Amino acid sequence: MGYLNRLLKKATYSHSTPEQSQCTASQGELLQSSLQENIQYITNKLGNSSDIVFREIQIGTVNQIQAAILYTDGLTDTKSVQDFILDSLMAPISANQLEQMISSQDQAFHILKNQILIAGEVKDVTEFDSLFTSLLSGDVILLLDGYAQGITIGMRGWKDRGVAESTTETVIRGPKEGFSESLRTNTSLIRRKIKNPNLWLETKQIGKVTKTDVGIMYINGIVNNKIVEEVHTRLDRIDIDGILESGYIEELIQDETYTPFPTIYHSERPDVIAAELLEGKVAILVDGTPIVLIVPALLISFVHAAEDYYQRSDISTLIRMLRFLSIVITLLAPSLYIAITTFHQEMLPSDLLISLAAQREGVPIPAFIEALGMEVTFEILREAGLRMPKAVAQAVSIVGTLVIGTAAVEAGIISAAMVVVVSITAICSFVLPAFDMSMSLRILRFPIMALAASFGFFGIIIAIIMITLHLCSLRTFGIPYLSPFAPFNLEEHKDTIFRLPRWTMSTRPWLGTQHNRIRGRNNPPEPPRNNTGG
Repeated sequence: MGYLNRLLKKATYSHSTPEQSQCTASQGELLQSSLQENIQYITNKLGNSSDIVFREIQIGTVNQIQAAILYTDGLTDTKSVQDFILDSLMAPISANQLEQMISSQDQAFHILKNQILIAGEVKDVTEFDSLFTSLLSGDVILLLDGYAQGITIGMRGWKDRGVAESTTETVIRGPKEGFSESLRTNTSLIRRKIKNPNLWLETKQIGKVTKTDVGIMYINGIVNNKIVEEVHTRLDRIDIDGILESGYIEELIQDETYTPFPTIYHSERPDVIAAELLEGKVAILVDGTPIVLIVPALLISFVHAAEDYYQRSDISTLIRMLRFLSIVITLLAPSLYIAITTFHQEMLPSDLLISLAAQREGVPIPAFIEALGMEVTFEILREAGLRMPKAVAQAVSIVGTLVIGTAAVEAGIISAAMVVVVSITAICSFVLPAFDMSMSLRILRFPIMALAASFGFFGIIIAIIMITLHLCSLRTFGIPYLSPFAPFNLEEHKDTIFRLPRWTMSTRPWLGTQHNRIRGRNNPPEPPRNNTGG
């Protein structure tokens, strides 16, 4: 016993010299050898926060080493702390283990990590910045008296929403699960879809204050490495105090800022993200949000839906053609009505022209003001329906639309034909699976209406030309936004407007210099054999 006491005193003096005691945490933000100084510094830095739990313990039975564990209540699995940390540290240890721990700092942490602690993820920590990041992320911190070093133990266990059905991307046929707000839950959902060692995940922290975990996931050997490098470069350039949602990342790394069209695709469905990864794209996952970003994002990606690949090719092709028709109606229907009724009445049949003229006979305002007022009113009702409580939102939206439309027609403010045009336009805007693209079309609808009211069909043609030129100029991480339409590539049109049978799509979409574009070499199905015999 006397020998161990002498060893303990010798180790204490050797690990805690006067020079180290005089060194403060502010000089380099390094951990100190004094346990009480470390605890005091952490307490002051965190403002004596009540959710930070300190537990001082003693390792050993006779010649004891003072230690302390720290964790954040609510972010740490407290039951695991009791079962795998406290029980391990407070259990009796041999004199040989204690002697080795006292004689050398390296030996102490080696024995703790490899012989005493029962935990999967154990790392060393020497700086306060790393300590605070781990502590406030849900890890457990173990500090020893006399050692300017600590251990972080992975014991994260906060409450999350869990895996639930996606509310924004519903399907009739296909998986129902959606992402949650936990980064690890989201990565596990993707790995369930792609069980391949080439599915790589790289994690970095963005935000000087929030230190939000951001994951970059891609399939090595399929992805274009230049796109991966560009993603890292753009993420490293972000200098901001906090990231609370993936929309922060999207706005900071997108190619073109001044455009109404989204250049980064996002989804909250694991099957959609897995399918995009198999095409050679890169997924960006942000902790705290169920929305996962995908780059690069082509224009055609916002028209496709997950269910297109779960139905037969003929059914999927018909649905896609309906979507493209809905895009044309959403973008041009009010403008065409304004242009025809204002400048080009001769294009209408006589009976229809007489009917429209009779409806507009008592309307005191021009067609453009009429359409603009109805569109703005509908947008207000739609936004109110989104913000109101769910119990009354749907009823108020339907009743408000019916009441306002009927009252406006009876009062002679607008014509019945305008109500029909605006209603069809609004319904078609909901057909698009991507809400971002629907918003873009709604924004563009208003300037096209103004051009139609000023120049008729010539204004609409000018607007279409300007939109086309703008789309041709857009790039998304170096890939043309209109690909494969511009530049035109006939081979890539197997999965654009039409969805050909799966056995014809043997190659992945072109995304630059990909390493492996071959999906597989499936043969067409053989016709059934006649087994009736003779």
